[in-house]
Amino acid sequence: MKTLPIYQVDAFASQVFSGNPAAVMPLEEWLPDNAMQKLALENNLSETAFLVPLPEEADEDFHIRWFTPGTEVPLCGHATLASAWVIFNKLGWKKGQIRFQSKSGPLGVKQTDDGWLELDFPNLASEERPTPSQILEALEGAPATSLFVPNDTNYLVALKDEAAVKAALPDIRKLKELGNQGVIITAPGEDCDFVSRYFAPGAGIDEDPVTGSIHSVLVPYWAEKLGKDHLLAHQVSARGGVLRCELKGDRVAIAGQAAFYMEGSVQLP
Repeated sequence: MKTLPIYQVDAFASQVFSGNPAAVMPLEEWLPDNAMQKLALENNLSETAFLVPLPEEADEDFHIRWFTPGTEVPLCGHATLASAWVIFNKLGWKKGQIRFQSKSGPLGVKQTDDGWLELDFPNLASEERPTPSQILEALEGAPATSLFVPNDTNYLVALKDEAAVKAALPDIRKLKELGNQGVIITAPGEDCDFVSRYFAPGAGIDEDPVTGSIHSVLVPYWAEKLGKDHLLAHQVSARGGVLRCELKGDRVAIAGQAAFYMEGSVQLP
């Protein structure tokens, strides 16, 4: 039997039972892909992050990969933030910053002076497209055009106001027909700059509580709309989350808090 450590952290949350729970599994070397997929399915959280340390001479400190219960994804914010919390607080990391190697290129996480964790993520380009029929049929009030994010396989759909985002009840079965493509809905916020929700049933996530990675496209979108680079965002799911964001050219800073929930071990044959 092989014993592996596992941690669960609520990301973008100041206390447990809010934000987005992620499993974090530090490894000494990679497991087979099918084993990591089975672990993610068994964990039954929107994301499980796997970490392997890199040699000292490497440009990054850890290689990170993310799995939903159904598939591996190219980018994930909340599980990266949760992983950074584990590295800083459970693995004895003494530096103030962590550098990750990932399928979306180099990523960074640093601790801010007030104890938040700030992700250094890419600024993801988007392109206007006709809204797919599945979204039009699934989501009341969806506009005829939306933005597609090629590097993150998501559609961004702007609704009229925060109330419409909160009240949305999309047909999850219809959205699942999009396959691995997710749907971001967003609008200006009442007590913040913008709000959002995220649905990816084709990847095994009906609704994600708080999704850091979608802010790689939401931040440049709203920075242009609002004419400002510093933005306060709320993801208005049932659990909810708060994100402090900044557009930095071709990068996006996404800061949040994290609440530790549990740690244990996994037994593999």
